[in-house]
Amino acid sequence: MIVANKAVLVTGANRGIGRSLVEEALRRGARRVYAGTRQPLTHPDGRVTPLTLDITNKEQIQRAVTDVESLDVLVNNAGVALVSEIGDRVSLEEHLAINLFGPYDVTQAFLPLLIRSRGAVVNNLSMNALAPMPVVPGYSAAKAAAFSITQSSRTIFAREGVSVHAVLTGPVDTDAARGFDVPKASPESVARAIFDGVENEEEDIFPDPMSQSLAESWRNGSAKGLERMLAAYLGAQSVKP
Repeated sequence: MIVANKAVLVTGANRGIGRSLVEEALRRGARRVYAGTRQPLTHPDGRVTPLTLDITNKEQIQRAVTDVESLDVLVNNAGVALVSEIGDRVSLEEHLAINLFGPYDVTQAFLPLLIRSRGAVVNNLSMNALAPMPVVPGYSAAKAAAFSITQSSRTIFAREGVSVHAVLTGPVDTDAARGFDVPKASPESVARAIFDGVENEEEDIFPDPMSQSLAESWRNGSAKGLERMLAAYLGAQSVKP
């Protein structure tokens, strides 16, 4: 999946990684970039089409589908990360609504267009999908669940010619990570690495130095091996008479 001359949709496109993904897609020669945001957005490049898109609002999702003529790459980037207590169910439900069900609903809505183009779904997740950060239990749980859905979708959508990529992002210098005193990658470098991973057909993309330290052990580890084994089992079942 080469981005040049393709139509790309990025959710959460108004700031941070999302804004950098829009700019990187343009730099790579995308034909059209749909920028999904909750608030109105303007952009000087005529290839950018703003979309009012709150990923928790099903009416806005369906309206966005009608506004998109064709789609090759869907980047589910919108998300939220809030510090909360593990006993705070309201916070847990908010994280699940935005980080799990929102991307799920967006993907399902745009899937027919992606099947038509034999396109790609890119889910911007987190290292916390693999191991939780205790101060953000709701965020970690939602990202872990979203990673599981991503892995299942990868196998199921492949039968329709649609590739699915998980981005296991580490700390990035954005508003969401402002309170964490750790080395952070720039949003621009992360956006480049994400599209590099998509173009190189990487199933799991580790787009920054901290996440890259996990890449080899994950790709060669037992958990990834189990994912491949279960995916192969589904493939074997589907070809039985």
